[in-house]
Amino acid sequence: MTVTQETATQETAPQGTGCPVAHTFPFEGSSYRGPAPAYGRLRAEQPVVKVPTAGGVDAWLITRYEDVRRLSADPRLSRAQACGEGAPRVGGTMHTTPEMIISLDAPEHSRLRKLVAGAFTMRRVERMRENVQRVTDELLDDMEAKGGTVDLVQQLAVPLPLTVIGELLGVPAEDLREFEQWARAFATVDDRAGGEASLHALGKLSEYIVGLIAEKRAHPSDDMLSELIAARDDDDRLSEPELVTFGFTLIGAGFDTTANQLANSVLALLVDHQEQWRYLVEDHSRIPKAVEELLRHVNLFATDTSGFPRIAAEDIEVGDVTIPKGDAVLLSLASANRDPEVFDEPDRLDLGRERNPHISFGHGMHYCLGKHLGRMEMEIAIEGLVRRFPDLKLAVPESELPWHTGEINHTLTSLPVVRGN
Repeated sequence: MTVTQETATQETAPQGTGCPVAHTFPFEGSSYRGPAPAYGRLRAEQPVVKVPTAGGVDAWLITRYEDVRRLSADPRLSRAQACGEGAPRVGGTMHTTPEMIISLDAPEHSRLRKLVAGAFTMRRVERMRENVQRVTDELLDDMEAKGGTVDLVQQLAVPLPLTVIGELLGVPAEDLREFEQWARAFATVDDRAGGEASLHALGKLSEYIVGLIAEKRAHPSDDMLSELIAARDDDDRLSEPELVTFGFTLIGAGFDTTANQLANSVLALLVDHQEQWRYLVEDHSRIPKAVEELLRHVNLFATDTSGFPRIAAEDIEVGDVTIPKGDAVLLSLASANRDPEVFDEPDRLDLGRERNPHISFGHGMHYCLGKHLGRMEMEIAIEGLVRRFPDLKLAVPESELPWHTGEINHTLTSLPVVRGN
């Protein structure tokens, strides 16, 4: 057994593989089409490898599906130790603060999760379907009325989840655009420089939500924030700081990720997979299964990981490698979703794929609470597009599309589309 494995270099990489793990993480070459090319070689030859990172520390990069899935649920990997003052800065990962739910370990995480989980059950989300359909129809009505070239990012991908999250929290419609700016800034990655823009956005969100919580306490209504304020588990309930933390976590997770996944998925269909678009136009009942494949195949993660490093709280064996206590660990969800040991022809987009146990929503205690809502929004939006705009096409060359830089997600600034002739 190898007790530890040295940081991979071009010299230590298997001869003839050209494995570029001497290059700094995050690797170049990641796009919405898929993870950086290096991951295929790493899965085959160095599935557990120590890499230098942009933050100046080394981290263990995990690339195979079974390892990523198992370690995602391993309590010996700590999120809490990866956050706050003194935590190692990996670089290219999201700046988080210790009180955020994504930053907590058990038992603190388990307690918060139990208090809020009822608001995100499939049954609770299904009650929102009619409302999500209404918002989508109104946005598509406006898109049809405008005619000509339309920016799908600003017309649908952003306002749909933004409006839904706003209504969940009881946010007035006139405040939603400010929410968009804060959420975008909060998702910006610059942990190498301290995440100043992220922290500023976090402060603005916190200030607003403090006021919103006070309003909901005085005048509760039929929204999720009022429900969370009243949520109890025996004699336990969410504290004021926990409510604030959960509010901006919901905004960041429920808005930005869905907006990006929807825009990138439509782009993939219109540019590289027009036959798959027609496949959906022909039969709308195929859309739920198609959404699962789009979640697997279309790469949301700009660093090919979930954007959140972990720290080994004790020595952990992964195959024949031992990750020492105190080392940083990165789990590549994008690589796991392309593992040929799990997915047939993993690099092919197959909207009719039968076996698809993707882990795009994560796994273990930190799996995405909003997964049911995200799925539903994707299904309703894509169904509306293929039903009302079956001949939709990109209005500009793909090379002219603008992308945000420095975010944990692949984020389009705009996506101009037009109806075909």
